[in-house]
Amino acid sequence: MKENLKIYEVLQKHLDKMPVGFPRTKSGVELEILKHLFSPKEAKTALFLDIMPKSIDSIYRRAKQSDYTKEEVEDLLIKMVSKGSIHSFEKNGEKFYALAFLAIGMFEYQLNRLSEKFVKDFHRYVEEAYLGEFHKIKSQIRVIPVEKSLNPGTSVKTYNDVREIIKIYGEPIALSECICKKGKDLIGEPCQMTNLREICFAFRGGAEYYIKMGFARKISKSEALEIIEQAEEDSLILQTGNSQKPNFVCCCCSCCCGLLSHEKNLENPANVVYNNYYAEVDELSCTGCGLCQEICQMDAISIVQDKSKVSRKRCIGCGNCVSKCPSNAIHLSQKEKKIIPPKNTYDLYSELMSKNR
Repeated sequence: MKENLKIYEVLQKHLDKMPVGFPRTKSGVELEILKHLFSPKEAKTALFLDIMPKSIDSIYRRAKQSDYTKEEVEDLLIKMVSKGSIHSFEKNGEKFYALAFLAIGMFEYQLNRLSEKFVKDFHRYVEEAYLGEFHKIKSQIRVIPVEKSLNPGTSVKTYNDVREIIKIYGEPIALSECICKKGKDLIGEPCQMTNLREICFAFRGGAEYYIKMGFARKISKSEALEIIEQAEEDSLILQTGNSQKPNFVCCCCSCCCGLLSHEKNLENPANVVYNNYYAEVDELSCTGCGLCQEICQMDAISIVQDKSKVSRKRCIGCGNCVSKCPSNAIHLSQKEKKIIPPKNTYDLYSELMSKNR
């Protein structure tokens, strides 16, 4: 038993060397997560991997000092892929394997393997250590505004327009259940914002991988746009991959999302959530009805002397308050310091790796 625990401690240290690491906690909850993701033999095999994809021959050269045969190593790798513990890629008919971040990665790949314990352990780990690690370098995700919150005459970059992202960069498109909402349903804490569950989109290569792994189903652009319309109607927060050509879009809420639910507890969530906008109120038009305060999922709006007041420290620029204001008293303003995302996902992860050296 002690030997098994030791291998998870070694794997934790190995994973912590990645650009988005896997830090220790006093409680040891990270080891419980690893036990869900890896058997002891799989954990040992994962030590031969890193973030760069490796062929089975290359991995086995690293594993020769172990007691495993090449066939055993390959079998263990296949099992880990099926469990969503590692990445798998194929090029010219040859398979390559690599470690995955906890998020975005291993956690999302547990869609078909969720347990009540894993969900609770994950949220505990995010709160104790992983949220700080996730935001340590450059965020993998960012918030983009809902369409109705943007002025019709305002020039909006494609990477800030969810419909343009789907139309231009989407296909193939895969739709999956939201793992965060599925997890909250499992522990008896259902979403307070929507009855929708299939609200996570993957595009291009990511879509093909999700469909192949059985995490998602292929949909058309028109179906994707219909779901986005309903998500915006339910005041969900749109989060996308932090690049100009993102490979996913998720429709999130602060009661379920594994990140937003914990970012909401920060004093200054606007400082860690990547976005280019913030809401402002025209006091002359504001009637103090309080609808914006009710809609805001980050507790960024208060009513002061019968007028809405937005906290810049808490506003993440989702635009839901703007789209629902009955008196058109709220608008989005662009931040002075704009965040220009990397050109594509490859550039994003290259930045993550270079900044971790």
